[in-house]
Amino acid sequence: PRVELAWAMKAHQHAQVYFNLISSVDPKFLNLTKVDDQIYNEFRKTFRDLKIDVLDPEDLKSEPAKEKWRPFCLGFEGVVEDFNYGTLLRLDCSKDYTEENTIFGE
Repeated sequence: PRVELAWAMKAHQHAQVYFNLISSVDPKFLNLTKVDDQIYNEFRKTFRDLKIDVLDPEDLKSEPAKEKWRPFCLGFEGVVEDFNYGTLLRLDCSKDYTEENTIFGE
């Protein structure tokens, strides 16, 4: 429980920084890592039909979804620092981070 709380707090801090960035800079000019293009290309290969503007929690948390997400994340071990950390995601990208619009993806 304490470890989960620490991860959730760190994820919240990352989400705040990220939201401040995307709110102040046009995202098409923003690079968060040196391998953003690689991450995106691999993401689209793996999750070709995933709707990302409004997320369905089942696409993230169900057992079949986890079977796809685990190998995807592990593919960035040694490439991206903190590759296996959880993150807070907005379910609807047009809305702010709120309790109702946020899910913890691990």
